[in-house]
Amino acid sequence: MSTLAANPADVAKFELVVGMEVHAQVLTNSKMFCRCATDYQGAPPNTRTCPTCLALPGALPVINRAAVEATIRTGLALNCTINQTAVFARKNYTYPDLPKGYQISQYELPLCEHGYLEIDLEDGSTKRVRIRRVHLEEDTGRSVHEGGYSYIDLNRAGVPLMEIVTEADIHSPEEAYAYLTRLRATLRALGVNSGDMEKGALRCEPNISVRTLDQKARGEYGVKVEVKNLNSFRSVRNSIAYEMERQIKVIGSGGVVEQVNMGWDEDKQRTVLQRGKEDAHDYRYFPEPDLPPLRVSREEVARIAATLPELPAARRNRYEQTWGVRRIEANILTSEAQVARFFEEVVAAYGENDGKPQRVATWMTGELFRLLYADGEGQDLRQIATIKIQPAHFAALLKLIDDKVINQNTGKKVLETMYVTGDAPHSIVEREGLAMVSDTSVIDEAIAAIFAENAAELARYRAGEEKLFGFFMGQVMRATKGKADPAAAKARLAELIQG
Repeated sequence: MSTLAANPADVAKFELVVGMEVHAQVLTNSKMFCRCATDYQGAPPNTRTCPTCLALPGALPVINRAAVEATIRTGLALNCTINQTAVFARKNYTYPDLPKGYQISQYELPLCEHGYLEIDLEDGSTKRVRIRRVHLEEDTGRSVHEGGYSYIDLNRAGVPLMEIVTEADIHSPEEAYAYLTRLRATLRALGVNSGDMEKGALRCEPNISVRTLDQKARGEYGVKVEVKNLNSFRSVRNSIAYEMERQIKVIGSGGVVEQVNMGWDEDKQRTVLQRGKEDAHDYRYFPEPDLPPLRVSREEVARIAATLPELPAARRNRYEQTWGVRRIEANILTSEAQVARFFEEVVAAYGENDGKPQRVATWMTGELFRLLYADGEGQDLRQIATIKIQPAHFAALLKLIDDKVINQNTGKKVLETMYVTGDAPHSIVEREGLAMVSDTSVIDEAIAAIFAENAAELARYRAGEEKLFGFFMGQVMRATKGKADPAAAKARLAELIQG
């Protein structure tokens, strides 16, 4: 683990400035410029290739319409201007897993420009992160290093890839995290990207710099360092925090920050030098001669805009304003489309009035998610779409608690059984005899037995040690196996304990 730590007094003299580049693979059936399938994950190496993505002589690219439409959908969701003319360009660089020796991308004329994405800050306010551009390109292949040898797998080469670039509007690791989580939720809601960072479908590259407050006043920026190909939100947050402190220490010791590309060492929790940072002129961009300019009509943009789903931010606002759901739960419930769908189906069965949506939200984000996290690998809430519990049964469970058929604690146990079996809550309660005991004679009998077994504690209570009431209440619930109506049990205990 890294022990790097800048002096807090020095940190206060600087402002962190971060611009974010996100590469998002587009969910299409075929590659960007050929008909090869994009299902390369787990496929034998070099089995999803053809003359075009292998860059064989004479092979020509053809634009994937679905990828273009997905990029326009993304641009619209990010409040971008959709350009009527976009031009593909050759980005020239030599790398083993780039078979052509160049990447087909967009440079001077991208599809989407000048947008923004609003994020929530820790103090409850919102912030607008400006989107400079969203452009479309092709992914590269992969280099695999094993046993002293390097192998090339070109299955990924040519997969459609969106690059989403922000302005330098992010000023803390927490803001970067908030931006990425909101962006991923948006891409997933649109159905244009899986959001699977661990599989490389979403890759982040922050450009990190620091500047003194005097530089900020003059509108100047520090030298930026790019951290390449981060594949988890945790890595993004930690690498930004580390790089900020590293740069402050370099400047504080009289050194100069160099413009370089860094990698992130997850084990050591530190950035490591990879190579010098390229500028645009190093790539020798020029228009792709084998592809005509891409023309997008206003009518086509309007048609695509009409297909946009309700986006996470709008859905969250609806939950808050219409159903009274608290912001913290509303954010979680709208983070994945599958979660929102389950939540809304439960509310439809349970009711929209009298605070019921908030009650559903509390139980989902608390008890149900606890079971999901314990059952799944990691914390992928999308697995809610495959659980055995039906939304109508979840609503029925809450109604049983409302109607005092079972109490809260028993409800949690019933939910656990529902999660394993998929059975209806009524069936579980009846089968296992879990209905709540409200019969005062049964409760009185249990209290009498407890008093007899705990005579010393009873005497202490009656002598003024009133904190023992909680002890006796616990004994009552234990004696009734948690099935006693807590309100009825508390009332009878308060009456009988006085003697």
